[in-house]
Amino acid sequence: MKFLVEDTKEGQRAYPALLLDDPRLFSILSNELALKIIKELGRRPACPMDIARALRIHEQNVYYHIRKLEKLGLIKIIRTEERVGAIAKIYSPVSSVVSFKLFEGEHIDDVKTRAGELKFLKPFIQNGKFNSIIVVGSPDPHGKYKSPASDGYCAIDLGMFLGQFIKDSTIPYYKLDTQVREEDLKKNIILIGGPKTNIIADKINKKLPIYYDYSEELLEWNIVSSLSKTVYREAQIGFITRIPNPFSEGKEILVFSGKGFRGTRAAVLAFIKHIKKVMKGNSAVPSNIANVVQGIDVDSDGIIDEVEFLE
Repeated sequence: MKFLVEDTKEGQRAYPALLLDDPRLFSILSNELALKIIKELGRRPACPMDIARALRIHEQNVYYHIRKLEKLGLIKIIRTEERVGAIAKIYSPVSSVVSFKLFEGEHIDDVKTRAGELKFLKPFIQNGKFNSIIVVGSPDPHGKYKSPASDGYCAIDLGMFLGQFIKDSTIPYYKLDTQVREEDLKKNIILIGGPKTNIIADKINKKLPIYYDYSEELLEWNIVSSLSKTVYREAQIGFITRIPNPFSEGKEILVFSGKGFRGTRAAVLAFIKHIKKVMKGNSAVPSNIANVVQGIDVDSDGIIDEVEFLE
């Protein structure tokens, strides 16, 4: 993904940018109506009829420019809606910034802004602020399984990693699962641990694309991927997944979990060391941010220090 980095008085801002490979594509942007249509779509996604009404022009004129803009890759269909017995195509701009590189000129290698990661970390981190809460399992026996959590320590490594993107925040950053109240569930949440030791993880377990299932035969919890149809039983297996918050519209939940401490450490380590691979989504279904990883003790000191992505 390409970005335009802009220096302002408040600091750097990065905008996702569409890099064109043919400067002739800019010609359509010289058309006043085409430019008005893109700007209108930038305010809110819409169908041609909505745009025609907003701009007070004939719908056929809008359709003409919509087709050209879509063909050139400047706008895209993001969804369809049923309108009075017909299907309406809802369009949105591909990017608010369009650019063209004339030649390989002078450039800066050491740019402060890690724009791709910052974009991915929204809404958990937004405008330099920690906009979420980390929930770890209580170290005391608790919940319906009466299990103590040991993987909350993984939140320390995760917090150190996230801290590089944060300029301002309000302490505390975390709560134990036993301290979480109704109002906390309506926030963006970062969950550490599985359903056996984290009450909140148990509440959302069956809503996850990668989840836990208890085996009565083996008397243990297994990790199941609904994406690859695979069951994972090894102790060092962990997963990362991201879903809309079922308790609050517009909020999200990011989960780091595994079969005990080693599995959860593997999940956190995968995120810290290989976040760009995590951003690419699941190998079977890339549209899902859901990865299964296996922890590896490279130097045989008993500590997971690398991971292998299984999906």
